[in-house]
Amino acid sequence: MKKLLLLSILFCIILSSCEDIIEVQDISNESIVLLAPAENTVVTDSVVNFVWNEIPDVDIDAYRVQIATPSFESAAQIVLDSTLTLDSTFIGTRVSQKLSNRAYQWRVKAINSAFETAFTVNDFTVDVPSN
Repeated sequence: MKKLLLLSILFCIILSSCEDIIEVQDISNESIVLLAPAENTVVTDSVVNFVWNEIPDVDIDAYRVQIATPSFESAAQIVLDSTLTLDSTFIGTRVSQKLSNRAYQWRVKAINSAFETAFTVNDFTVDVPSN
């Protein structure tokens, strides 16, 4: 009986110690700030640079970036749906995409090992002048 009690106590100590080490920040109430293209921007270049701010003082594992035309609610096409994992090959908060003249929505959310933010969404239009 004493061995069982001792094992139970030891097991509880080990579990509580692991929880302290593996604690993951809850980012579900955080928000991504989209910088460019800003809301209702008209982009006059076919290569569009999508840029957003990091969430300060938060560990992020990846960003999910999506682009739809004309909108996510009535998408005729999902142009981009990509999860950008932050590692030695991708460190940043930007991505580029070649797009045709039309209306789009883009959105980004942050992801860590246990939580994710809601998507932040902006509308924009590509209107490259013909030569």
